Amino acid sequence: MIHQYQLNGYNIVLDTCSGSIHVVDEVAYDIIGLYETHTPEEIVAAMLEKYHARSDVTGKDIEACIEDVRGLKEAGKLFTPDTFAEMAGTFKERSGDVVKALCLHVAHTCNLNCAYCFASQGKYHGDRALMSFEVGKQALDFLMEHSGTRRNLEVDFFGGEPLMNWEVVKRLVGYARSVEKERGKNFRFTLTTNGMLIDDEVIDFVNREMSNVVLSLDGRKEINDRTRVDYAGNGSYERIVPKFQKLVAARGGRNYYIRGTFTHANPDFTRDIFHMADDLGFTELSMEPVVCAPGDAAALNDADLEIVKEQYEILAKDMLRRQKEGRPITFYHYMLDLTEGPCIYKRISGCGSGTEYLAVTPWGDLYPCHQFVGEEAYKLGDVWNGVQNTALREEFRACNAYARPDCDGCWARLYCSGGCAANAYHATGSIRGVYKAGCELFRKRIECAIMMKAARETAL
Repeated sequence: MIHQYQLNGYNIVLDTCSGSIHVVDEVAYDIIGLYETHTPEEIVAAMLEKYHARSDVTGKDIEACIEDVRGLKEAGKLFTPDTFAEMAGTFKERSGDVVKALCLHVAHTCNLNCAYCFASQGKYHGDRALMSFEVGKQALDFLMEHSGTRRNLEVDFFGGEPLMNWEVVKRLVGYARSVEKERGKNFRFTLTTNGMLIDDEVIDFVNREMSNVVLSLDGRKEINDRTRVDYAGNGSYERIVPKFQKLVAARGGRNYYIRGTFTHANPDFTRDIFHMADDLGFTELSMEPVVCAPGDAAALNDADLEIVKEQYEILAKDMLRRQKEGRPITFYHYMLDLTEGPCIYKRISGCGSGTEYLAVTPWGDLYPCHQFVGEEAYKLGDVWNGVQNTALREEFRACNAYARPDCDGCWARLYCSGGCAANAYHATGSIRGVYKAGCELFRKRIECAIMMKAARETAL
């Protein structure tokens, strides 16, 4: 399967299964589009008719290009057959029941009342609660005991707002550091925070112990304060931005993300990206489309999606300009490694939710990921007894890029791995469904990311 598209003056051909990307001239682009369905004679005739006004396009040139296409096909770089389908169901079986990452919900409560919050203001449609040190310690022990020979382990302190349980966070990090060497493990911690409780002590600890920090900000003041408000209805922008700037500066401007959500109020989200970069000085940025019920006031409609796709193109072109000027920014969804990126295992099987990656509630219950917490049908077990709902775990183990009927024939499935199981569930009621709006936006992001790679390579 191939995917062809034109963006920012580039004619791009992606060979889905080999991963080869070709940047070609318009004649070669058209020839490739006809190659599998037309004879060489038909292709020559079609090209001579289309480019009859161009003296540099002759029959011999076209025939030579057809031979080049044939050579690429024989080399496995164009029209490569799909040989992964039969292997798809076996990849996750190889890892057995190894767990490599936990999302620790240390706080099912929050000091903000964000309008679009999927976690119901941190309560996850249940009771407010803080994780005890004992539960957190058991979760870390569970992770070490079920990580097999894997040395590097990932733990994200999540909420709600994890800084509302800061003393427990610190104690858990201290416990992990005290035992990781003797257990042959190395913990990488991440903190996701709305920033309201950041102070100097938090900054010092986070920058010493956290491999990454995710800071929630939706962009311009009027956009952020439209939804990210406290329980009195007051916006958070003025209180959190100086703290984020101080934390990032102390961190050396590395290993963090400013993570925003765009909604129906700002499908022109690049204005928020550029504000965060140009006015606030942040360079590591992520903006995610809101995920909510279709009737919600924040939900993106069809017209919004078209605007968003245009915005992705605007952002990609602007990022190339910034890089040329020596002041680059990073956009999470455009991070694409075409040479040493994810192996085919990861490209087919995805994030590992429900198998390698689990979420832990304040009470120690296990769920496939943070977006399933509160869905009782998706409870897997707990940190004392491990995964007991093995049938559910096997359902997630069998979920991959080839397990979703709607993914059949999609050129992007080896980039999204079939998409997010939680988004699919909330959109269709099944983890084997697809969130179609999300798919549409993902494909545009990948097109933009590949174009940026093409632009950088051709500039060398």
